[in-house]
Amino acid sequence: MTPKVRSTVQKGHEGEDRAVQYLESHGYEILARNFRTRGGEIDIIASKDDVLVFVEVKALPHGNTEILAHELNLRKQQKIIETAKLYLEKYRQYNSRVIRFDVLAIDVPGLEPVHHIVNAFSE
Repeated sequence: MTPKVRSTVQKGHEGEDRAVQYLESHGYEILARNFRTRGGEIDIIASKDDVLVFVEVKALPHGNTEILAHELNLRKQQKIIETAKLYLEKYRQYNSRVIRFDVLAIDVPGLEPVHHIVNAFSE
């Protein structure tokens, strides 16, 4: 790996670690991290109050809300939704739960350090 790629990957992991800490401190139980399929990935899968939450983490220290919206375009949302369906097929014990798609924006200038967008999008 080149230093630049490693540093980007490392920053992504650090952002996800901060997101996990944030979620746990707000009463969420972390069920999985980096759930991958051929079609996509979900950064964090968590549970709170019988709600199954699929979380996308975006660390954008040089970004803004416009870049955040661009990063979470409809295509990206659809990939996350399809990946969530595969998770639910594999882990059927969660099929009766209400599901939600949240976004945690990390270090976006102008927002709090961990900006939690609850129910950011839906199918």
